[in-house]
Amino acid sequence: MTQQSHSQSQNNGKPPISGGKAILLLLVVLVVAVVLAVTGIIPRLRARTTLQQQTNSLAAPDVLVDHPLQGAPSQEVVLPGQMQAYIDSPIYARASGYLKKWYFDIGAHVKQGQLLATIESPEVDQQLAQARADLGTAQANAANAKIQSVRYQDLLKGNAVSQQDTDNFVTAQAATTTQVKSAQANVDRLEQLVGFESVYAPFDGIVTARNVDIGTLIDAGAARELFHLASENVLRVYVNVPQPYSLATVPGVSASLTLAEFPGRTFQGKIVRTAKAIDPASRTLLVEVDVPNSKGELFPGAFTQVHFKINNPRPSLIIPVSTLMFRSEGLRVALVRNNIAKLVPITIGRDDGKTVEVIEGLQPSDLVIQNPPDSLIDGEAVRIIQPQKQTTEPGGGTAPPSQGGGK
Repeated sequence: MTQQSHSQSQNNGKPPISGGKAILLLLVVLVVAVVLAVTGIIPRLRARTTLQQQTNSLAAPDVLVDHPLQGAPSQEVVLPGQMQAYIDSPIYARASGYLKKWYFDIGAHVKQGQLLATIESPEVDQQLAQARADLGTAQANAANAKIQSVRYQDLLKGNAVSQQDTDNFVTAQAATTTQVKSAQANVDRLEQLVGFESVYAPFDGIVTARNVDIGTLIDAGAARELFHLASENVLRVYVNVPQPYSLATVPGVSASLTLAEFPGRTFQGKIVRTAKAIDPASRTLLVEVDVPNSKGELFPGAFTQVHFKINNPRPSLIIPVSTLMFRSEGLRVALVRNNIAKLVPITIGRDDGKTVEVIEGLQPSDLVIQNPPDSLIDGEAVRIIQPQKQTTEPGGGTAPPSQGGGK
């Protein structure tokens, strides 16, 4: 009875909690718990995401990129050339004997038909005299045979001689006539040999070599030239053009020549013909450039640099050689698209050792990775960095290069 009275007295001090208030209180507690849980989880998720992004960013290789350069519509190609005379000929002897006299030395300008030298051939002269005497004898015999043939033919009409005798004299006339022709041919041959005792210039040119002197024994047909003659009014310049430029070096294309002995001067010429075949050993096309040389300033045999102005047949882009990647599937170039590396195949044209001409596979807006790492793979994430720049401090010194941030 006493405990019941005590509990009743306590209930009389505070009003009892209703069911609705209890539910509301429970909801408040749950909301507070959820808020506390959310405020603790979200920062952790954010921290984890940030850590993952930073890890991925640090794992992605840093790359420098640049746009390819637009190729010029034309370019100058400089190649070595060898000058030669338009006509270059050794002069040999056709008659044997001793050199009697020469009339022109090296460096002399001669005209076609001018006498260069004379050769003494007494044996040939004697053979010619004998041949002429034999020709006279043959002509006399032929004249006598003709008289006898005509006489017997007249006598035959009166039956004064036999037919057989007449036929013998007619045959003798024909034989002596043939002997005359043979003797005449021998005289003509020896006269030509005597004519070869005089050596004449076959064309206008300059004497570049004289290999004999007075009294030298000349043997006809021997491989020893008397003189060497070159025509220098127009010079031929032969150039070996690499295969990539072969389609652009056609007859009619202009060329300019420079020589070390003529600083600041150029000589104009043009392509007149090509070999129309690539040399399989050197992979070059032999091209002939003709250069006027009316003043005689240029010498045959000289070395020259030939400058060709070649038009590019198609638009092209230029990239450094260091951007090329040689893979088992072929030649590739690494591009950056949306911070992802993309390895694309290309077709190259001319290559000067520092840069290459890309004919197909690139666009002017592409970002090409400079010096790509060998481990770079297609689809890999990369981080573009800005090139290092040097800044000048107020005191005039140069500050260390600063590294740009990634994009």
